[in-house]
Amino acid sequence: MNIENTQSQMKKGILEFCILSIIRRGEAYPSDIVEEMRGANMSILEGTLYPLLTRLKNAEMLTYRWEESNSGPPRKYFSLTEKGGAFYKELQETWIELSNAVNALTKKTEEPHS
Repeated sequence: MNIENTQSQMKKGILEFCILSIIRRGEAYPSDIVEEMRGANMSILEGTLYPLLTRLKNAEMLTYRWEESNSGPPRKYFSLTEKGGAFYKELQETWIELSNAVNALTKKTEEPHS
């Protein structure tokens, strides 16, 4: 069994929740999302982030606006829609339930087998 593959699958499962958590605090520029994720030791590549943002936008979870930049091309800032906010709350409830279950299972001490 490959530990890197298992770790990658675990991270993929919570990626949307982490990204939406960042965006729900206010408009977010993709490179700022990447930096915040890295700062939390949850690295993500822009090549992974952009398709995810596009998918969330197409599902009407996100919207965006363009802002002119003095130092390059216009920037696309993402924000949560009302539908995205409701989706986030559902993910948050699921995360709490899942986190509590995993913590309960992993904190149990090993019992001797008879």
